[in-house]
Amino acid sequence: MKRWVGVVLAVVLAGAVVAAIVAGNRGSGVPEPVVARGVIGSEKKPFFDDPRVKAVFAEHGLRVEVDTAGSRQIATDVDLSRYAFAFPSSVPAAEKIKRDRRATRTYAPFYSPMAVATFQPIADLLTRLGVLRDSGHGYQILDIKKYLEIAEKGTRWDQIPGNSVYPARKRVLLTTTDVRTSNTAAMYLAAIGYVANGDDVISSAAQVAKVAPVLAPAVLDQGFSESTSEASFDDYLALGAGKTPMLVIYEAQYLARVFAGDGSIKPDMRLVYPSPTVHSKHTLVPLTEPGARVGELLTRDPELLALAARYGFRTADPKAFTDLVAATRAPAAAQLVDVVEPPAYEHLEQLIAGIGAAR
Repeated sequence: MKRWVGVVLAVVLAGAVVAAIVAGNRGSGVPEPVVARGVIGSEKKPFFDDPRVKAVFAEHGLRVEVDTAGSRQIATDVDLSRYAFAFPSSVPAAEKIKRDRRATRTYAPFYSPMAVATFQPIADLLTRLGVLRDSGHGYQILDIKKYLEIAEKGTRWDQIPGNSVYPARKRVLLTTTDVRTSNTAAMYLAAIGYVANGDDVISSAAQVAKVAPVLAPAVLDQGFSESTSEASFDDYLALGAGKTPMLVIYEAQYLARVFAGDGSIKPDMRLVYPSPTVHSKHTLVPLTEPGARVGELLTRDPELLALAARYGFRTADPKAFTDLVAATRAPAAAQLVDVVEPPAYEHLEQLIAGIGAAR
């Protein structure tokens, strides 16, 4: 009998302890974090996955979870009713989302110039062709006008006189992501479209009709294209020039690896800047109140801005970025002058459709 009494008392005591713990947690004054789920361009996922970024959001009562999609897909195909925010990689896509969802504002916490990832032997050949030149400021420039002339001629790598380092039979073409889904390719199209349009932003259907046939080979003759910028950059890192001699990327993708010092950027890899280039302004569209809190924090929180710089993004506060460039001797342009704006969303869509019709 005494044994059973002891067992009952032990069970009661254990229950009381559990109840006290639960009650203590409920009364601790620490609320459960609010979940803010967003859909983002794939190039930002490493940033959002960083435990330090998650910790900053947690300090402000948020648990931020993300799915990825091509930025153009976010604006056209993704069911945004499931999300607290949409975070594409360009202003045109964000403006379309803002209009469609009747959002009252957007946040642009960071940006990244479009760039080209290549290799030293390829850079030497491009210099020989007159496509690549030194800026005089510590970085190299890829001349888009001269590149388009080469592309229009159908020049192949093995036709370059004296080329023994890369005698590939394929054409001299920049590799991009799929222009139908990805912002990287759309921003590339904005830059080459500007040049093909007589150094002017495409602003009418008539201009689209004129330049689309000129630009089509530079897009269509690439063959298969990856749907996301992260997938194409992973190929550049892993498979080398045989797969991707020249890849259009966000500057941030390359610099994030340099800043991390993880060995993924090999000694023969090079970062160059197209002229003109386009600033890809990563623009968050809040769809709910928690989504707006995410945008506000990304824009104003000093720790998040510093962490964004570690992932290669440029922010309104440039010190963290410039300090990292100096510390790592990263091949980043301090300031780019030849920067153009992309067309409005409707004209960019017309241009993409016009090129697609040329298939």
